[in-house]
Amino acid sequence: MSILLATGCFQTEPGRVAEVTADSTTSRLSPAEHARYANAARHFYDSALAPIGFNGAMLVAKNGEIVFEQYSGTRHLKGTDTIDANTSFHLASVSKTFTAMAILKLWEEKKLSLSDSLGKYFPAFPYPGIDIRMLLNHRSGLANYTHYLDHYKWDKKIRATNKDVLQSLYTYRPPLQFATGRHFSYCNTNYALLALIIEQVSGKWYGEYLAETFFRPLKMDNSFVFQWSDSARVTPSYEYNTRLYPFDFLDLVYGDKNIYSTPRDLLKWDQALYAGKLFSAATMDSAFTPYSLEKPGVRNYGLGWRMQVPASGPKVIYHNGWWHGNNTVFTRLIADTATIIVLGNKRNGAIYRVKPLFRYFPHYGGSQEELEE
Repeated sequence: MSILLATGCFQTEPGRVAEVTADSTTSRLSPAEHARYANAARHFYDSALAPIGFNGAMLVAKNGEIVFEQYSGTRHLKGTDTIDANTSFHLASVSKTFTAMAILKLWEEKKLSLSDSLGKYFPAFPYPGIDIRMLLNHRSGLANYTHYLDHYKWDKKIRATNKDVLQSLYTYRPPLQFATGRHFSYCNTNYALLALIIEQVSGKWYGEYLAETFFRPLKMDNSFVFQWSDSARVTPSYEYNTRLYPFDFLDLVYGDKNIYSTPRDLLKWDQALYAGKLFSAATMDSAFTPYSLEKPGVRNYGLGWRMQVPASGPKVIYHNGWWHGNNTVFTRLIADTATIIVLGNKRNGAIYRVKPLFRYFPHYGGSQEELEE
């Protein structure tokens, strides 16, 4: 398998595992199986991403084994700093998976309840009836700070923080989008508040709690939560037309975004969830339960995870992200222990179109005969 870089290529051994131990119930791939999956991923990359100037990283794994890995372009588009396996990308809303699982870790440890009212953590919270679970599954009805701060004329010379988002709910009291609990509406405010709850309950800064609980134990050495002191070193992002997307007044709010990571680190995260290293089966079942059932359809949301829930067949567990020029995909085909990760720092809608890859995995419509092609 070739891993192509902007300045050349290097080889990895078939079946190589990127410091990730697959679940003991899975087996290593044969060279033939590895080649079939690698060829499918290569075809997707060459047909969907390469022709439109993809700048970023793509990784596909089966049973924890990397079958395809591609790094393309440079961190600075006009620079020489080649993107490689250690290049950290802004995960955008894929960050929500970590925030949600941090809350569930505290729940598992009986340090909070998902039915806790927000008033328990934020005295005189102006919206009664909202609990932690409603933040996790986006059924709170709260307005999205990424929209209403601008509406209320926030001074954009001041970089907003999570505490500012909370205070703005007290100060501006933006109306609810709908009656609390009535239906699903994706809202970044929910996850900015969840990060504050993590800090209150753990007694640690959100980034340190994630590092202590997830990043360091899993050896996710290139993963971290952005702080302003990181602004000169992080991978920048760009628009379609290669215009640099500068930092703005919303770039210090975390929980909903602001984790940087790499495909290999995300694979470690993925495999830890498969292997039960971090959570009980009951906790994972809660995370992957669909909570928005008022409308028919395949798409749904769990506790920090998007999902597709077909009438028959296995779930697709995933989260996508977009922030500034960053586009991200983290897809888990759990019935086949397969993982698809795409991270880019130049805005590119094709990054999200990974569904054609699903059919190469047996439980998601594929078959061994199809894989032989």
